[in-house]
Amino acid sequence: MTRWKELPAGLDDAERQLVAQLRRLKDRAGLSLAALAAKTSYSSSSWERYLNGKKPVPRAAAEELAEVCGAPAERLLVLHEVAETARAQRTATIDDEPRPTRRTTRLRRTTHALPAVAVAAVLVAFGAGFLTGTGWHGDDSTPAEQNAAPGATAFPSGHTYGCDRIRHENGAVTAGYSTSRDVLLDRGSTGWDVVEAQCLLRRHGFDSGRVDGVYGEKTARAARAFQKRHGLAPDGIIGPDTWKKLRT
Repeated sequence: MTRWKELPAGLDDAERQLVAQLRRLKDRAGLSLAALAAKTSYSSSSWERYLNGKKPVPRAAAEELAEVCGAPAERLLVLHEVAETARAQRTATIDDEPRPTRRTTRLRRTTHALPAVAVAAVLVAFGAGFLTGTGWHGDDSTPAEQNAAPGATAFPSGHTYGCDRIRHENGAVTAGYSTSRDVLLDRGSTGWDVVEAQCLLRRHGFDSGRVDGVYGEKTARAARAFQKRHGLAPDGIIGPDTWKKLRT
């Protein structure tokens, strides 16, 4: 698997999610940049820039990579659309006239906030499994089974959970809140999968903060540190490769 560079700090959440998804698809397909270039309309140097966050990923490139890897493109295109909207509005903000009036400033702030709301909605959707679908899961469990805690059908927010049920089960470590192995978690995600990840991070010696099922910045920092320790792409997004290490 490629030893990816850390993504630029200035990359926004939607672009970061998109690049992380593309990286995972490439790695799971076992393709080198040269092989990817041979199978798509883009050169290996172009893919290097796209997959390291140096240049925005064209919509067509995301579609081609999904096709080459045998994954549904629709889920990538949702993220691409949000990222593209955010970029366009950032550019519009920069190009605004200097010395804006108070009214103009207020309007610009309101306009700029729209992509953030959209990004948050997409990230929550990823955390809830809305965009993951069967194509993103490697096990045989259903989304409901993956997200459900024992004896619970919905996630109650505002609580703190214990991590005293950690045990080995079916060849993997579990904290008893979720059996997920492939679901994607990032900032904005909530639910039993997040509780599970927070407990497993703690088990490995990484402070994920309050175990409340909310994937905040402290959990993301713990995930990045864990990924660095285990030679994974330190993007703070918990996906199949990170789950695999967490459950050992």
